[in-house]
Amino acid sequence: MERLLLVDDEVGLLEMMDAALNLEGFHLVDKATTSHEALNYVRQHQYSVILLDVTLPDMDGYLLCARIREVTNTPIMFLTARTSDLDVLTGLNVGGDDYITKPFKPLEVIARIRAKIRREQNYREPDKSERLEYKYGFLTLNLAGGQLFVKGCEVPCTAKELQLLTFFFKNPNYIISTQDLYEKIWGNESLGDTNTVMVYINRIRKKIEQIPNNPELLINVRGLGYKFIPPKGERA
Repeated sequence: MERLLLVDDEVGLLEMMDAALNLEGFHLVDKATTSHEALNYVRQHQYSVILLDVTLPDMDGYLLCARIREVTNTPIMFLTARTSDLDVLTGLNVGGDDYITKPFKPLEVIARIRAKIRREQNYREPDKSERLEYKYGFLTLNLAGGQLFVKGCEVPCTAKELQLLTFFFKNPNYIISTQDLYEKIWGNESLGDTNTVMVYINRIRKKIEQIPNNPELLINVRGLGYKFIPPKGERA
């Protein structure tokens, strides 16, 4: 049974979402009104999805998201009244997988939760006819374990980062448009803004490139999209 964590200082909103989730078959729902309480829950349980507000009494949601990312790669959906482009980009940069603004429709949120759970299950249970590991020079991507290794050392990645890496590793040396990447990885569940792809590309570059601001592996082809150029050997 899937377990969810809701983090918001509005008790009424927590109760409303809990009731809606229960009606849709989600019966294991933990609720936290502070960051401290949320971190305690995360250390004790494995969650399928975490819904997180930005404005909390003891720590803002962006910092909390970063702290959660130190513990788990569980998908995190921001659910907040903060609506500026900077807020959205900040949420994605600190490790969020989705960003939903208030007011929202509970059934739409639940649909996105189901989509994320379905994608996670598909990722954890790959088609056994497909390759389960890709190795290019000093980079190794283990699909079965959901692990990225750079020069033999494991580098933690979120679910979306792993999905993007998998797509690139399966299609080396091909130019892939930003729109195609967005539709392939996010489908219709996220922001409708292809800038999301750019945010995640930058996060991946910090993990695989020697000089992230001057990428050699995951490059931008101006006006066309992105291309993964596999390394040929060990990085010096």
